[in-house]
Amino acid sequence: MALQLSHAVSDGIRRIFTRTGGALFLGFLAIQLGTQTMVNTAILGYLPPEAATEFRSSVGLALPISGEIALAALGVLILLSSAYFVVLSRTFAQPLSEAGSFPASVTERLGRATVFALIGGVLVTIMIMIGSVFLLIPGLFLAVSFLFFIFAVAVEDEGVISSLKRSWGLARGSRLQLGVLVFASALFGGVIGAIAPLLTLAGLSVAADIVIITFSAVFFLPYYAIIAAAYLQLRDGQSQRDRQRTGPVDASQTQKL
Repeated sequence: MALQLSHAVSDGIRRIFTRTGGALFLGFLAIQLGTQTMVNTAILGYLPPEAATEFRSSVGLALPISGEIALAALGVLILLSSAYFVVLSRTFAQPLSEAGSFPASVTERLGRATVFALIGGVLVTIMIMIGSVFLLIPGLFLAVSFLFFIFAVAVEDEGVISSLKRSWGLARGSRLQLGVLVFASALFGGVIGAIAPLLTLAGLSVAADIVIITFSAVFFLPYYAIIAAAYLQLRDGQSQRDRQRTGPVDASQTQKL
């Protein structure tokens, strides 16, 4: 069954206007604010003192701590971000009637899923980058093919390689529709990438960080909710096809002994 994109969009949007959607939005904001602050702080911390003083006004959000502490905090935030996306995937992949609360299994084997999500995310990012270096199309194709990786890890408890294969199989036959979502994400990234330097040049580097993070949360939370709805649609459609293929055998067509 090919993906019905309009249904996935409407289904996904409904999932964010819930109590859990609000909590996930605030969680995304907090993690992204912390991550950007630690990145900026680490950069300043490892610059020579003269250069750090010169660039401090253009770096954005930063804390008066050492680069080593900022780097350690950044590592913790990266793990926390991976765990967050596992929780987000499990929450958004519930039936729509249950979208107002976190699932009972939201923390089940969370550590394992977090590590697999982190490793797989790095692999997917590298593959997409390599594909994009040669031509834009291979990178876009890989981004679409591995769009459901995090859901295979978080919801279906798959390993890294099996999650990549699972995502590839779910995307098969619907890559054009899914490509619309990936293109929208890339377009949003391009717009944000153009706005940030303008604010920085205007001397509003802190405001630039806050605007980018806030806009990113406003865009990406519905984006992942739509991907979750698309995942459910394709997963359930595939399960239905599998049941039809393995349905009861017609005894009238078998030979008698």
